[in-house]
Amino acid sequence: MSAREWNFDGLVGPTHNYAGLSPGNLASSRSAGSRSHPRAAALQGLGKMALLHGLGVPQAVLPPQPRPDLGWLRRLGFDGSAARVVERAARDAPRLLAAAYSASSMWAANAATVVPSADAADGRVHVIPANLTSERHRSLEPPHTARMLGAVLPDPERFVHHPPVPLPGDEGAANHLRLCPAYGRPGIEVFVFGQAREGGAAAGPGRYPARQAEEASRAVARLAHLDPVATRFCQQDPHAIDAGVFHNDVIATGDRDLLFLHEDAFRDQPRVLDGLREVYASRCGGALRVVEVGRDALALDRAVATYLFNCQIVAAAGGGTAWIGPLECREDATIVALLDGLAGDTGPFDALHFVDLRESMRNGGGPACLRLRVVMTPAERAAAHAGVFFDEALHRRLARVIETHYREELAPEDLADPALVDEARAAYDAVLEALDLAGLLHPETGAS
Repeated sequence: MSAREWNFDGLVGPTHNYAGLSPGNLASSRSAGSRSHPRAAALQGLGKMALLHGLGVPQAVLPPQPRPDLGWLRRLGFDGSAARVVERAARDAPRLLAAAYSASSMWAANAATVVPSADAADGRVHVIPANLTSERHRSLEPPHTARMLGAVLPDPERFVHHPPVPLPGDEGAANHLRLCPAYGRPGIEVFVFGQAREGGAAAGPGRYPARQAEEASRAVARLAHLDPVATRFCQQDPHAIDAGVFHNDVIATGDRDLLFLHEDAFRDQPRVLDGLREVYASRCGGALRVVEVGRDALALDRAVATYLFNCQIVAAAGGGTAWIGPLECREDATIVALLDGLAGDTGPFDALHFVDLRESMRNGGGPACLRLRVVMTPAERAAAHAGVFFDEALHRRLARVIETHYREELAPEDLADPALVDEARAAYDAVLEALDLAGLLHPETGAS
């Protein structure tokens, strides 16, 4: 079956700011209270999309969520006009106001887990929005995410949309890997969890929370009608979580038959890798390529600081495999030497591309965080909403929206500015118009 993998990138929203809302995300904590640059952040993300599109990689765009979420603040007792709600929240509960303004939906890897039709028993694409219960600001996202993905992938004969799992601790595709010989062929599905919430697994981290729960991962696999024989559940190394690996995609990734990871990605990693090789050979009829970077070659803290593994490994036009990573990797001599050894005739990567995502990186999100992977056959692609697929014309429209509606800079105290409410809403409306989604996502219940 012919299929391609589409990268659905989350467009950075106009209220992108540094509030430091995520314990365990070291970059986010370090940036807390500093000034952000929403316009630059959105243009940087758009630039990454343009790069992938230019490489022949299928690319699409997901809109930001409407912020601030005034409906949520009103349910917390801040009543009155929009200006009054913001004024009271800024005075009495600034952390709640920061959560209501968070632009964290830009990290689309946490939007959902999407299982392709080649792996689902019923032959349909399954979409399970993440419940994001581990973080207050992110827990606001799932209702809108479900509506948005339903509008973008609307055909019920080809796409099955599930509600979020009613168990704590599902953070979506940031903790999910798919390994396969080709996108359209059956593969193996790998779910990575931090700790079991109801016992049965080894102890989790001690310093930072384990955001993905084993029970939630297993529920997602059941909902997607996955073959248990070809589905694996692996625990993150708790020491890695305590070192800042809050999601698996900070320390491991994969594409087709390639698994790229650090030595400290999984608990009992030699056993895990042996099991993955065995099930891959049985399911896919070939050998899994594993590129494991040892801690002697790259210390765990450098892997976290540079986001080497929060890369995108993509199938470029002409059959080559490209590695897409942040500029921070190019500025680290150890990383450059390591990547040089992995590129070219003898390595898994045919080309290396470094992208400027400084604004997202300062909040703890690299290239992989910004995209949701959706494998689709030509018929499934034809059934999806056409307005979100990236091309030069959409690039120009979105760039105009960003230049027109996004502030150049946001300081923490700017969240108390009532004018930001109207500015953010105007920007959101303009993005929906650019993506031809305005008639599908309005009105927004409870958001204004």
